[in-house]
Amino acid sequence: MIDEGLRTVVDGDVVVVRMPDPGGTAAKVRLWSDLELGDTAFDEVEGGWELRLTDLPVDRLEYLLDVDGDLAPDPTNPQTVDGAFGVHSWVALDGYRPPAWLDAPKVSGDSHEMQVGDVDLVVWEPPGAGHLLLAHDGPEMTAYGGLLDFVAAAIASGAIPPTRVALLDPGPRNLRYSANPEYAATLSDEVVPALLDAAPTVAHPVLIGQSLGGVAALHAAWTSPRVYAGLLIQSGSFFTSELDSQEADFECWDEVTGFVASLLAATQAAPDAPAVAMTCGSAEENLANNRLMFDHLLSTGLDVTWGETRQAHTWTCWRDLLDPHLTDLLRRVWT
Repeated sequence: MIDEGLRTVVDGDVVVVRMPDPGGTAAKVRLWSDLELGDTAFDEVEGGWELRLTDLPVDRLEYLLDVDGDLAPDPTNPQTVDGAFGVHSWVALDGYRPPAWLDAPKVSGDSHEMQVGDVDLVVWEPPGAGHLLLAHDGPEMTAYGGLLDFVAAAIASGAIPPTRVALLDPGPRNLRYSANPEYAATLSDEVVPALLDAAPTVAHPVLIGQSLGGVAALHAAWTSPRVYAGLLIQSGSFFTSELDSQEADFECWDEVTGFVASLLAATQAAPDAPAVAMTCGSAEENLANNRLMFDHLLSTGLDVTWGETRQAHTWTCWRDLLDPHLTDLLRRVWT
């Protein structure tokens, strides 16, 4: 039975979002989310406002309250998550389970800053590291997606070998990550060699990226396939005019769609192309273009796998898919 107190609660697959308003000062309350959830206007109830959500497309919902045009976290829900666009509230349906590695033992490591050309990065290194993982949006994926915690836990459990992680600062993100040949050349011809020269490495590195960073990862590897052993691409922004017309105002639309079109026209991957693991949230706008890209890459003979979960385009979605998909990719290409 749902608690009728003025607080947000979850009962099975029903989420009841409530906001106290004992003075009756609010004129309109809505729930804001990146997802299309239909009408999210709250109903007035005694002492406040209430919205009942059913048939959610996700198992974990991140949201804000829109009170008369002002966005803020839910004051009755202590569960919050930080991100590139500030703190959001979140709720999870009863079936959601966070990754077990969050609470697992972890190895320690030392961090130091580097600059190669115009690319800034932080390198995290545990004892005995002999492998290299590079991460687009690395500082953000660490702060909001738990990347270093995942790697530290996977090393501690023996799931992956001791691995250095290069956290690549995005810099001018849209310009660099939109299939930019200058950035791809800097990454493959300067950044990777500098990292390999700095410490012994026993295999080709693996490169990961989320959203537009996933486009940059595939672009770099497509143009320099021998540099990388593997790629993890999460919710890549593989825009096409047929599937993504809502993104047509994006400043680098032509660059991204041009690269995607060239990929979709390719009939065969390079024989030494890296293995690829792709993941995506099932409620994302990017789902259709990611499935299209996965099917096409598979048809070119590329070694590519797919992972999906009932989440949206969030850092937590990408965090929750690191295991098993990044774990399996690293085992596949490093053993």
